[in-house]
This record gives sequence, C-alpha cells and structure tokens, in this order.
Amino acid sequence: MTSTTGTVHVSGLAVRHRRTVALDGIDLDLGPGVHGLLGPNGAGKTSLIRVLATVSRPATGRVTLLGHELSGHSELTAARRRIGYLPQDFGYYPGFTVRDFVAYVAWLKQVPGNAAGAAVERAVARVGLADRIDAKLKTLSGGTVRRAGLAQAIVNDPDVLLLDEPTAGLDPEQRVAFRELVGELGGEATVIVSTHLVEDVAVACTGVTLLEGGRVVYRGTPESLAAEAEAAEGAVKGPTQAGGPGGSPVERGYLAVLRHHRAAANATPTGANR
Repeated sequence: MTSTTGTVHVSGLAVRHRRTVALDGIDLDLGPGVHGLLGPNGAGKTSLIRVLATVSRPATGRVTLLGHELSGHSELTAARRRIGYLPQDFGYYPGFTVRDFVAYVAWLKQVPGNAAGAAVERAVARVGLADRIDAKLKTLSGGTVRRAGLAQAIVNDPDVLLLDEPTAGLDPEQRVAFRELVGELGGEATVIVSTHLVEDVAVACTGVTLLEGGRVVYRGTPESLAAEAEAAEGAVKGPTQAGGPGGSPVERGYLAVLRHHRAAANATPTGANR
C-alpha cells in the first residue's frame, strides 16, 4: 500500500489512447475539499477523471484512493463502493423514473437494502428534484436529467466524488444551487470537478489544478490563480485589465497561466528535455 497524505494520490500517471498521449506523468495528492480541474479541450481532464473513477486503466503509474491502491480486483471493488461519479455523458433507461434510476445505482453501490429507500429520497431532495422523483427520465429536460445524474453520484454518500462537466445544461439558478451543494459535500469528501466554466471553480472550489497537453501546469487556489492575472497585467497593460472584456480575475489568471506555459514550451529548443 502506498503512503499518502490525501484521499486521492496519483504518481507518474500516464494514459494513452492508441498513439495519443492523454496524460503524461501526472502527480497529484488531494484531500477533502472541492478541487477544480481546468484545462482546454484535449488537456486530459476527462482521462484523469475516468482513471480515478476506475473506468479506465492507466498505461503506467500508481493510483491510490482512500488507502486502496487500484492494482487488483479486490482493491477496485472496495474503492468503487466509496466513489461517486457523474460522467460527462451517462446512459440511462428512458423509461426509468428518477427514483428507479437512483435506486438502481444505490444497488450497484451496495447501499444496504434497509437504508436504500431513504438514501435515494435524500439524494434526490439534495439536487432539488423531490417533486419529480416519480417522473420518467424521458419526460425531463436535459438539465433536469443532469441533476438526476448528480443524485445517483451522491446516493452512497461517497468519500470521493468525481464530477465531469456537472453544470452542463443547468440554468443560472441551478448552477448556484450546484455550487452550494458541492461546497457542502466538500466539507467531508474529496470532490473533484472537471469543467470548462472557470467561474464555477472560482466560486465553488478550494483548490485548482490546471492541465495542458496531459501535464499539470498549475496547482493553487482560485485566489492564487486570480493573482496570476494581476501579475501578468502589471507587466503588460492591455484590454484584459480589471473591468475590461477579458472576464473575471480567475478567468484572466487561467488565460495568463496558459499563455505563459505555451510561451515557455515554444521557447524550448527542439530535442531539449521538457
């Protein structure tokens, strides 16, 4: 067993899709709280989430969740009982009601039968769907189905909650409710939110990891990411100054970090170590 300081520990993680390197030597150590995972399309966010969810296996590296090194069947099974996972795209039977869908996942997660009914109702209520619990999924809007997906992810009170683009399709009021919920969940669990919406990270997250080209290029907090914008704008004044069209401080910090990283990568001589 690997010694860790957090509930999620990743060392030297590499993932390849045929000839494409999706993740290239990722090291992470995360504890309780809400951690935002940012990066452009193709940065490796979903690949990382899928490995942590035990859906994908890495090419190389070690992953430990909640003290279980994910290297064998028994360890995977033990970890899965304590994980909640909302994929970017998830399948469901359209004829299922919200209750049916969440109860099915509770059964998969081995929630005890005498506690499953109450667990389902509690999870559905937490995402604001108590009044739609017996509605069939095929009758619901995309955003409402997304909230049902979040309910199934939390029905087992997971210690590690993995959310891939969780606010896709949610309206502004629902996004605010989502931020409040993940903030509450992060008080005890390790919550990892992969998103393109930097503002969700700014409001809901206590930590930020930025990926680019399958590598970690930044670790910090929303506040430290915002400070990156101030540093960059102090050096070069332009239209992305506070109040300009460049977005919020955290969004501008995100762009400043990416630009700095890309400029440094482009300045590296061909054949030099990266």
